[in-house]
Amino acid sequence: MGLSAGLLCGLSAFFPSLAETPLWQSRALTSGGFTGGIEGPACDRSGTLFCVSLNSAQTIAQVSPDGHAEVFITLAPTSAGNGIRFTPAGVMFIADYTGHNVLRVEPGARTASVWVHEPRMNQPNDLAIATDGTLYASDPDWKHGTGQVWRITTDGKTHLEEAGLGTTNGIEVSPDGRHVYVNESVQRNLWVFDRTRDGSLKHRRLLRKFEDHGFDGMRCDVEGNLYITRPGKGTVVVVSPTGKILREIDVLGEHPSNLCFGGPDGRTVYVTEAHEKRVVTFRADRPGLEWLRWQSSAK
Repeated sequence: MGLSAGLLCGLSAFFPSLAETPLWQSRALTSGGFTGGIEGPACDRSGTLFCVSLNSAQTIAQVSPDGHAEVFITLAPTSAGNGIRFTPAGVMFIADYTGHNVLRVEPGARTASVWVHEPRMNQPNDLAIATDGTLYASDPDWKHGTGQVWRITTDGKTHLEEAGLGTTNGIEVSPDGRHVYVNESVQRNLWVFDRTRDGSLKHRRLLRKFEDHGFDGMRCDVEGNLYITRPGKGTVVVVSPTGKILREIDVLGEHPSNLCFGGPDGRTVYVTEAHEKRVVTFRADRPGLEWLRWQSSAK
């Protein structure tokens, strides 16, 4: 599932400063204000970046293209946000890891409601979303080094898809919707599942194992390449759908936690970095999958 060369060339012509920006070179976007829990980056249709933990664990921040951050929503005292995802219609979902919830924010709203409460969850960590609106949540148990994967249907019902995994963290759906990728932070395994017609997951198999450092957040570009943050190493690694390492990008800090694609042409990557408590950004050679879906939904 690629993006046409004509569209890419047209965007480069329309935004010449972006076309001239070197690829894969990181720079700091924000400075100050975030806690070490900075996580969950996601961009809406307008390109506004959202992430968690500005001043406290209970906040969802919005960040302008020039790096100015302000509080967008303050969650309940019993909640703390982690992964964020948007639907093409503009609904924001937030993994609430202390409340065992997935929260929902309607387009234009400034309050979050509980979409799903699941006491069997250890702590919903990161989210992925399919084109039919199905959510997938990684659910690590850090104390015991185990984890689960949940499927959440559009009626708000939860389905435990896989138990007995390692510390599940980053999670993503492939561009064609036929696969779901899940990584394990401590065990450093990258798994791929087949996604069936009803959204359930089958036939787990190992895509790649890494021998050092960890994994955290994970997103796809339009070609299905996986961008994975590597806390402890301070990089984002790009892995092909077949498990081949394509490149690795230094992100100016030891503990990148998550990432997303945004910007006018979808090729700006935003990385939340917990050691320096800031957002770092770099330019990629292809747009992100979610950016492409924003464009498709606008037609």
